[in-house]
Amino acid sequence: MGAAEPLRSVLWVKQQRCAVSLDPARALLRWWRSPGPGAGVPGADACSVPISEIITVEETDINGKHHTGGKWQKMEKPYAFTASRPKHLLVFINPFGGKGQGKRIYERKVAPLFTLASITTEIIVTEHANHAKESLYELNIDKYDGIVCVGGDGMFSEVLHGLLGRTQRDAGVDQDQPRAALVPSPLRIGVIPAGSTDCVCYSTVGTNDAETSALHIVVGDSLSMDVSSVHHNGTLLRYSVSLLGYGFYGDIIKDSEEKRWMGLVRYDFSGLKTFLSHHCYEGTVSFLPAQHTVGSPRDRKPCRAGCFVCRQSKKQLDEAQKRSLYGLEGAEEVEEWKVVCGQFLAINATNMSCACPRSPQGLSPAAHLGDGSSDLILIRKCSRFNFLRFLVRHTNQGDQFDFTFVEVYRVKKFQFVSKPVEDEDGSVRRHGKKRLGQLCGDRPPCCCAVSSSAWNCDGEVLSSPAIEVRVHCQLVRLFARGIEENSKQESHG
Repeated sequence: MGAAEPLRSVLWVKQQRCAVSLDPARALLRWWRSPGPGAGVPGADACSVPISEIITVEETDINGKHHTGGKWQKMEKPYAFTASRPKHLLVFINPFGGKGQGKRIYERKVAPLFTLASITTEIIVTEHANHAKESLYELNIDKYDGIVCVGGDGMFSEVLHGLLGRTQRDAGVDQDQPRAALVPSPLRIGVIPAGSTDCVCYSTVGTNDAETSALHIVVGDSLSMDVSSVHHNGTLLRYSVSLLGYGFYGDIIKDSEEKRWMGLVRYDFSGLKTFLSHHCYEGTVSFLPAQHTVGSPRDRKPCRAGCFVCRQSKKQLDEAQKRSLYGLEGAEEVEEWKVVCGQFLAINATNMSCACPRSPQGLSPAAHLGDGSSDLILIRKCSRFNFLRFLVRHTNQGDQFDFTFVEVYRVKKFQFVSKPVEDEDGSVRRHGKKRLGQLCGDRPPCCCAVSSSAWNCDGEVLSSPAIEVRVHCQLVRLFARGIEENSKQESHG
């Protein structure tokens, strides 16, 4: 059977009569005004668009007048341009996150696009913390084609925990088991940015524009993303998709939680306070290198749409797991763990670049969304000036790992145990609350040693210093396609 023949007709574009050609073989819609060398052949002004990118179809008469009810409704299958497009969505709106604009952003920028694309929705405006998570455990989610969250990174995390928790419960998987093989959810998550940072959206789409994210949902884009599970003493603490930070970033989030009355400025205040405090923490980091990955944290090859690194790393990881299953190679127990001890200003683990408007390159510019690994960044004890140099590198094009006190590893599992600070007589030191001016009064100004910090897990505080982390490759899917850049932009990257 030969290739499908293009279908030709007439199209009005901006009130001008054009010839149109629908080419099923190439999945393109073409139109042109001037004729080509032959009948029905596109002219020099021909334009084309992939069928999968068409949002809606509307009929008009020869005078440009719109027909009522002439949108998708006249088509037998309104969503038939691509089978992966959602038809019915569950939408959670956080009216309090960020600047409190979530409901307004959805109604003005997102809802009209969903209506245009004939997508029906059920909307839940959250009223308290964990409202979305609790709802996902209780509702019949089988009737939806996806879950949409309108808010910041905290709202996304809440939906993620609800969806993953519900999926594991239905599959009979115990989330508290660190070695459990978690089951991916069949539902995709759409993220409409309306928060203060929008790190997840910025790192997966390349912008924090609500309409762009809505269009990715409408056309049914799909992007698989890694998720890390964080355990302590055989109990699941949280899941993480962006930043898991101890020391500097842990202290910031812990201090800022006590100052919510300050609004968004609390992050800047706590950041400055934590920088001036300059605390370091002693402990041991053990990690299992991600030998299945084809990239490295310093290869300056960022994760982009259709990423080869993610695709090939997933393939190699699957093959390694099959060999281990059949006893052809050693399992994790005999793989070589690496151990690093010392005093650290910060310990960061990133599953994505963690890019945001303030840090366009992110904490780890070459981190990949779906390669089954996390970039483990260790910032050892150093002077306050050198630490400032390190932080400034996150705002420019410089290599933030190019310091003698910074180490970075690509890992698939890691553990951390803190060491209490001892006085000269061997007793464990305990620090009470102190005023800002007293933060460094009992230690040299270069670096204050404190017994333990907290973990910043995607913006939430984990008080237990000792944790066990495992990366689950491509456990969740988003309505996204990854960051797209043209060749000119890439050549200058």
